[in-house]
Amino acid sequence: MTKGATATAQQQSANGSRGAAAPAPPPPKSAGASADADTWLEGISHEGLRRVLEGVAQRDHDQPEFLEAVHEVASSVQPVLERRPELVDAFAMMCEPERQIIFRVPWLDDSGAWRVNRGFRVQFSSAIGPYKGGLRFREGVNLSICKFLGFEQMYKNALTTLPLGAAKGGSDFDPRGASDSEVQRFCQSFMTELYRHIGNRMDVPAGDIGVGTKEIGYLFGQYRRITGRHDASLTGKRLDFGGSEVRPEATGFGVVFFADCMLADAGEELKGKRCIVSGSGNVAQYCAMKLLDRGAKVLAMSDSRGYVYEPEGLTKEQLEQIMSIKASHKGRLEQYKSDSGQYVGDRRKPYEIDTQIDCAFPCATQNEIDVDEARHLTDHGCKYVIEGANMPCTAEAVRHFEEQGVAFGPAKAANAGGVAVSGLEMAQDRVGIMWTREEVCKKLVEIMHSIHRSAKAAAEEYGTTLAAGANIAAFLKVAEAVQAQGAV
Repeated sequence: MTKGATATAQQQSANGSRGAAAPAPPPPKSAGASADADTWLEGISHEGLRRVLEGVAQRDHDQPEFLEAVHEVASSVQPVLERRPELVDAFAMMCEPERQIIFRVPWLDDSGAWRVNRGFRVQFSSAIGPYKGGLRFREGVNLSICKFLGFEQMYKNALTTLPLGAAKGGSDFDPRGASDSEVQRFCQSFMTELYRHIGNRMDVPAGDIGVGTKEIGYLFGQYRRITGRHDASLTGKRLDFGGSEVRPEATGFGVVFFADCMLADAGEELKGKRCIVSGSGNVAQYCAMKLLDRGAKVLAMSDSRGYVYEPEGLTKEQLEQIMSIKASHKGRLEQYKSDSGQYVGDRRKPYEIDTQIDCAFPCATQNEIDVDEARHLTDHGCKYVIEGANMPCTAEAVRHFEEQGVAFGPAKAANAGGVAVSGLEMAQDRVGIMWTREEVCKKLVEIMHSIHRSAKAAAEEYGTTLAAGANIAAFLKVAEAVQAQGAV
């Protein structure tokens, strides 16, 4: 049931359940969340770090997504801890959120029936600034996913050069099956609880999957109604009530700006490159738009039901058609019409396309590229993978890319453009100004180039990959702040 669990006896009888979430899937082997401690600690030789990971696995054994994120970062920062063992305690602190909030979200659907969903806000770290991170409304959202996203956000925000802490949240409510009036009622109920825990100097949510400008508007309206404040307590707002230029485009544009840096390091450019962009939401759309501006060929885009394939690349008009389809939560790519391309359904992914592929931009969701799909990409010539979604490549896929010499742009660095412009929106709201589109875009380019420089410098200092370098640069910034502030 996508819109929430029913709460009436009549509906419980009809549905045969209270609408509880399905059991979590088994932990991915790469996360080490299995009962086999050797698997969880694979590649970890530092004794202090091993003890931290043992504690995390024991405490959060039922949270596979979160454990996968922790293990990935731990593997990257191990060389830092060999040099600076005093930061082990800081890493342990960073693996435990400062606050985890779980709450009931009751609302009425259009028939007048009671519905109830579960809401989350995980405030991970405020060591370098107020909590900052999006809200995700999607079936299957749970504490593990919110913690994984919040943990990733902590490192991403640290890389932006802005004073931002990290949080993430959302609900298992899915707006795709809801009317606009139902979405409004849900958002108002959600904010009626969340408002107690946010503020422009404490925690500033934004959007994520299922939470776009419309949902932010409803959330902000209810926040303003309850508190009487019109401030920067949410970002991603419309321009006419405190939003920022370039915010809708920021994550997708930022991914391409980061890719520019990666290709420039190899003496190449995006012009003429044959690219796959997975997903068709906000990030994917604006990633594809900027790729077309760069002269690249976008061969495919996807959604949860299938993908669109254009052998000669999407035109701007075809991309506009996709954006028009996806302007509604109910839009599906199977509605796409083209004489030159095709739609492939059955939940298949675009990574199976049998053609030359130069670059992949996974912009859909976590763990969407497994090792078999990674092999297909490299077998077809892929030399660059830049993550637009949060952790869209499994650990096995990333290892394959690294073994094959693929230049890999990790999500923490490559998709930080959204939160960067959210930070700029906060700054504009606080002082009551609005920068022009050109000013914001220039700042975004500077931030993405700075992120690339930081990740590259750390990678060179520690003799590791760009992905590990991004983790190291971010870890050092947060860990040193944690250490300086003591056990708080």
